[in-house]
Amino acid sequence: MSVTKSTEGPQGAIAIKLDLMSPPESAKKLENKDSTFLDESPSESPGSKKTKGITGFQTLVHLVKGNMGTGILGLPLAVKNAGILMGPLSLLVMGFVACHCMHILVKCARRFCKRLNKPFMDYGDTVMHGLEANPSAWLQNHAHWGRHIVSFFLIVTQLGFCCVYIVFLADNLKQVVEAVNSTTSNCHSNETVILTPTMDSRLYMLSFLPFLVLLVLIRNLRILTIFSMLANISMLVSLVIITQYIAQEIPDPSRLPLVASWKTYPLFFGTAIFSFESIGVVLPLENKMKDARHFPTMLSLGISIITVLYTSVGTLGYLRFGDDIKASISLNLPNCWLYQSVKLLYIAGILCTYALQFYVPAEIIIPFAISRVSTRWALPLDLSIRIAMACLTCLLAILIPRLDLVLALVGSVSSSALALIIPPLLEVTTFYSEGMSPLTIFKDALISILGFVGFVVGTYQALDELLKSGDSLPVSNSTTFIQ
Repeated sequence: MSVTKSTEGPQGAIAIKLDLMSPPESAKKLENKDSTFLDESPSESPGSKKTKGITGFQTLVHLVKGNMGTGILGLPLAVKNAGILMGPLSLLVMGFVACHCMHILVKCARRFCKRLNKPFMDYGDTVMHGLEANPSAWLQNHAHWGRHIVSFFLIVTQLGFCCVYIVFLADNLKQVVEAVNSTTSNCHSNETVILTPTMDSRLYMLSFLPFLVLLVLIRNLRILTIFSMLANISMLVSLVIITQYIAQEIPDPSRLPLVASWKTYPLFFGTAIFSFESIGVVLPLENKMKDARHFPTMLSLGISIITVLYTSVGTLGYLRFGDDIKASISLNLPNCWLYQSVKLLYIAGILCTYALQFYVPAEIIIPFAISRVSTRWALPLDLSIRIAMACLTCLLAILIPRLDLVLALVGSVSSSALALIIPPLLEVTTFYSEGMSPLTIFKDALISILGFVGFVVGTYQALDELLKSGDSLPVSNSTTFIQ
């Protein structure tokens, strides 16, 4: 299928046009833009090849990096809330279900590309066309709502991740700086750390802002691959350091419960669903892959790697520290430079991850904005919006005292909807008219119900914690460093 150059440009990646301009007019306005994000239009229909784009290896790097965020450090505590047997098994199941939902999304997008003779399809467009294919006349008439809802969830989810990354960066750097005077080269002792007071964590957040602005000004996905690779390497090294420590002296696992109380299992579910966070970048990556026919293989391989990492770190961490496991496993490490470097490596990794997570909301908001102005103002407006959005995430991180709980609330609503609720329903609306087996319909309904349960439980958990901590909010966002 031929691809017109009218979609070329930074807006070509996952542009979601909000029905305020007809596609031909929008394409005409955008066709002369300078393409600095990628030098080729988005992915073509299934089976087509592109002469330019990202390779399969680059796609795998982005998929792994898209999932390796701060959530992995909290998985040992999540396993504790589920049990030493139930936790790992649940992580494996959730990894499989998340990967399956991503494949559903890709399959539906390709079906509409072929059916409508379109070169590419993003998440919002796919949902919109799925509603149009539904037998219900009301849903057909309001199909554009599906695109707007997906756009909203994507923006809230990805910007929420960016906000919590800023808090994570500031808190970890603050911990390292305050403990620097008592940090030794002896990793076998575990003495109480006497912190040296430094500036407020909010000032640390502001200190990161110039670097974040520089990162978000990068609009070329191939250049972001370099940062993504650096992030993967830094996080992998830090995980290796953590793993070699927790694997040294693993106590007898028989002392740990195989299945934890059902009252704490929702806490596990909320953490786990937050960890599998990359569905927002699936279609953009598939759209930019040089040969999209290999994307399903790369997707399965990437999610399999992530699931194994999650299960290993979560299980080993709980086995090593048992009931003493902290909210972040890094807080259980000895106060020596080797293990303090874990925080420094994660700082570098999360700093690079910020740019990749920022990519999704930027490519939703910016195309619509620059389609409303002349060509001469397109680039200045593009850069201005990127800078403003980066400042907004930093401002939210500074203004909200318990951003971790607010993000848990946003993640429970948005991540559950995007990752578990919408894809199975989309498969039903897409293929129901062509005939679906009762087993497939039952499977899709079951996954959507699971996602809705995660939405309800996660929302309740976040609101409950926010209300409980309302009278005792800390002065700063800094977490407590415990040894």
